[in-house]
Amino acid sequence: MNTAEFKVIFNQYDELDTLLLEAITQLKIDISAEQRRKLLLYLDKLLFWNKAYNLTAIKQPKEALIKHVIDCLAILPHLKPGKLLDIGTGAGLPGVIVAICEPERPITVLDSNQKKIRFIRQSISELQVTNVTPVASRIENFNPDEGDKFAVVTSRAFASLTDFVEAAAPRLAQGGWLQAMKGLIPEPQELQVLQDQWQIDNIALSVPYLHETRHLTELHKIVT
Repeated sequence: MNTAEFKVIFNQYDELDTLLLEAITQLKIDISAEQRRKLLLYLDKLLFWNKAYNLTAIKQPKEALIKHVIDCLAILPHLKPGKLLDIGTGAGLPGVIVAICEPERPITVLDSNQKKIRFIRQSISELQVTNVTPVASRIENFNPDEGDKFAVVTSRAFASLTDFVEAAAPRLAQGGWLQAMKGLIPEPQELQVLQDQWQIDNIALSVPYLHETRHLTELHKIVT
């Protein structure tokens, strides 16, 4: 592997690549060597541009690989198919990670922070990731036409599940799925507010090398 294209992690490339490969094996997902290289290049760009764009509080490559890249990879076996919208994507998490691993899936990544969207545009151009549409907008100002709505809406950024559902539901195609990355299972009172209209499942995720609780909370509209 030519590590000259890496600006930050070149000294740790072999260690990080081994860690990533082991995580992919544990998660039982199908990712090629080229996709693995792009995931590490994305990580490198994230860390390189972090000072200018304030992309992450995590500075150490190994920690960033685990808490950002591998954390996002853990949802891949559970993601529903179809066109995906990632709300509050920040630096592209999980949207860009999913796009690298699933190049046939159309993905829109949305964030109100212009710098972060600029970073995503530059990164996907350099990585030749062609299935991502970056949008700099607040979610309430992003209103796709009925035929352009999304089969899956995801987020890693919303503290409140009810806030996520309120923001995501109008952008969801009929029969679509909301899939929210969470740490702990949402509070019972939050689930209670939603359960009359939504079928809710909480999937426990096992993220390799991450000693923290992770869940994917997925919601599907109840048809009456």
